[in-house]
Amino acid sequence: MNPADVSASAARRFLASLDDAQRAAASAPFDVADHRRWTYLPGVRPGLALAEMNAEQQALALRLLDAGGSEGGARTARAVVELDMIRRQLAAEPGHEPDPADHRFWVRILGDPAGDAPWAWRMNGHHLAVHVTVVDGSIAVTPHFFGAEPAVVLHGPHRGVRTLPDEEDLARALLATCDPAQRRLAVASPLAPSDILTRHDPVADPEVVPTGLPYGGMSPEQRELMQRVILLYFNRAPADVAASAWRTVLDAGIDGVTFGWSGSDVRGQGHYYAVRGPTFLLEYDNTQDDANHIHSVWRDLRNDWGDDLLAAHYASHEH
Repeated sequence: MNPADVSASAARRFLASLDDAQRAAASAPFDVADHRRWTYLPGVRPGLALAEMNAEQQALALRLLDAGGSEGGARTARAVVELDMIRRQLAAEPGHEPDPADHRFWVRILGDPAGDAPWAWRMNGHHLAVHVTVVDGSIAVTPHFFGAEPAVVLHGPHRGVRTLPDEEDLARALLATCDPAQRRLAVASPLAPSDILTRHDPVADPEVVPTGLPYGGMSPEQRELMQRVILLYFNRAPADVAASAWRTVLDAGIDGVTFGWSGSDVRGQGHYYAVRGPTFLLEYDNTQDDANHIHSVWRDLRNDWGDDLLAAHYASHEH
C-alpha cells in the first residue's frame, strides 16, 4: 500500500471512531481559510485534541501520525508527544501532575479521505507539526517540524532521555572536520539566533537564512556527513517520499547546497545551523533554556503544502 493509501485508510478509521461532535471538530474543508496557518509554540490548535479522545481514538490518531512518516520518523514523532508530557510532569507541583491521557496535540482532517479530490491531515501541538497533503495518489509532508524540550532530561525518572540527538551530533561532526578556511565560510556568526529564522511562516523565505560552506567545497568525508544530515530530515518521511526529495536535490545540483553554523561549537552552549539548497531548507536551533531546547524544521521550497502536486492536479483537472 502506498503512503497516500495508508494515510487515507488511517484517516477513515480515525474519523469512523468519532462521534458526531468530535467528527465536526476534527474535520474542515480542504480550502479552509487557515489551511496554511501553523505554529510549533504552545497553545490551542484547530481540530480535535488527543485529550478529548478515548484510548481507542487516541491509538487511531497516533496510527495516523505513523502513516505520515517512516518507521523511524513515526517513532520520533511519538517521542516528541511523550516528551511534552515529561516536560509538563517536571514542571508540575507535587500532587498536581498532569493526567497521562491529557496530550495537548490536535488532529485535523481537511477534505475527504474517502474521495478523489485533494485532501490533507495534520497533527499539531507544542514542538510537533506534521502536515500531510494527499493528491492523486501522492503525498507531501512539509512543513515538517520536530522539537524537544528538554533536549536532554536532566532529572526525574526519565533522566538521561535525549530526543533528536542525531540532528545535533551529525552537524557538529561536520563542523569539527572543517579547516580554518572552511570554517570562515561555514560559521556565519559567533552568536546563534534565538530560534529558527523562518519561524512558522506559511511560506519559507530562504533568503533570511545565511549561506555557508558549499557541498562542492567539501572533502569526501564532509560530503558523506552532509548527506547524512540531509537524509536524516528527509527520512522522517515515508521511503518513497524521502527518495523523491533526495532525487530533487541531486537534479537541482547538490554542489551548491550549503551548510551554515552560528553560535558556539562547545556542547551545552547555544548553537544553530541551516542546510540550504535550491529546493529545500533545513533549520536547527538549540539556544533556549541554556541550550537544552531544540527546534528543527524541514521546508520544501517547491512543494510545501503539496504545492507542486496541487499545481499538477489543477492543470490536468477541470475545476
